[in-house]
Amino acid sequence: MTAAFVLTKSRAKVDVYEASDQVGGLSRSLHLWDQIVDLGPHRFFSRDRRVNSLWLEVVGRDYVMVPRLTRILYRGKYFQYPLQAMDALQRLGLLEATRCVASYGAARFKQQKDCSESFESWVTNRFGRRLYEIFFRNYSEKLWGIPCSELDSDFAAQRIRKLSLGAAIKQLAVRPQKNKHRTLVDRFAYPNGGTGAVYERMAEMVNERGGSVHLGAPVKRVVTASGRVRGIELYSGNVVSCDDVISSMPLSSLISRLNDAPEHIREDAQRLTYRNTILVYLEIAGEIDSRDNWIYVQDPGLTVGRITNFRNWSPSLYGDSPNTILSLEYWCDSGDELWHRSDHELVCLGASEFRASRLASDGANVLRSHVVRIPRSYPVYQRGYKDILRPIQDFIRNVEGLQAIGRYGAFKYNNQDHSILMGILAAENVAAGSAHDLWQVNSDFDDYQEACRIEETGLVPAPC
Repeated sequence: MTAAFVLTKSRAKVDVYEASDQVGGLSRSLHLWDQIVDLGPHRFFSRDRRVNSLWLEVVGRDYVMVPRLTRILYRGKYFQYPLQAMDALQRLGLLEATRCVASYGAARFKQQKDCSESFESWVTNRFGRRLYEIFFRNYSEKLWGIPCSELDSDFAAQRIRKLSLGAAIKQLAVRPQKNKHRTLVDRFAYPNGGTGAVYERMAEMVNERGGSVHLGAPVKRVVTASGRVRGIELYSGNVVSCDDVISSMPLSSLISRLNDAPEHIREDAQRLTYRNTILVYLEIAGEIDSRDNWIYVQDPGLTVGRITNFRNWSPSLYGDSPNTILSLEYWCDSGDELWHRSDHELVCLGASEFRASRLASDGANVLRSHVVRIPRSYPVYQRGYKDILRPIQDFIRNVEGLQAIGRYGAFKYNNQDHSILMGILAAENVAAGSAHDLWQVNSDFDDYQEACRIEETGLVPAPC
């Protein structure tokens, strides 16, 4: 949607073909029981002026600044996230806290370096094994479905590389007023009407500028000839001619729908794996005495991985409703038994685990429920995935007029800001003949042309 939005500014003829009945992908919003919810917690934060300026262009001043409160549930206790030394010390107890500090010290002393690090070795080298086992392992293995020793360290490098126990201890004396890292940011901008409102407005603007957004229109095939894009074929049988295709479908699906992809590239693409998401929405009578936006469930006794409380985001979501909507997230593979459970079974599991989480009193009443299943929502960074991905990237780069984009399309574990930036750069590649490498977005190093952040007043410079 971002690419289309930017391209229509240059009067390009743009058509968007969306497989589902709603734009926004993983960042779309739903209307449930006179309230609005997102597909889990979708927080927007960037320090890139290009991204923030475009976001404000679409949203205007129709947003609020949301104070972030996130906690970790571990063995029935809630810990502040990012970790705060005194909080962790108090809740772990003196013996366990001492073991964590000793483990951290041993890891810093050894400073082992593995050139092909796993997520497990990356975290243990920086935090120590005890903190890894308490605050990282269980949640990560729920999410990815593989042991952390088989998960590539890229996940850590992209998401938690600036976390440190030293920073947590420093918070004892000084708590930064504004955190610059997207993983730790204290406040974030959130559009009234839900995250999906951003992309719904983009779609409206694309239509107003002469473009077309086609819903319920999945692409069957990308037509190429002589190393160049020629058009697309829809499942309706219609063939649409075009000069450029920007694809956000899962990368493995794109390769399978290219008529001249070599067999070895097709085989490589099928080796890339994705995790599915199941969202169980529960409407709880009244308000819950919790200010958390969302909770990471590190507790090994629970299957749920993350719980979002939408009443703690913006009043625009719940309106006049007195009730609370929670989203419980489960992750699985397509062959897992969990993926094939009935909605009723999933709701029973969600209600049981909500009560086990003790977010609310034992008498909290579940009024209504809803289940959403999202296939292939997380690209799995299994060790060695870059060796599989590299020839696929090279092949796509050599197809003139074709770009792969977004979390699905580029096989990148993107936040919203990363995907928006990909859209901006992809549009520049088409309209201005630029040569941006989209796979460099969300790489190991952030590249801000001019750092800024969004506040109530709009854009303000970001501190160094």
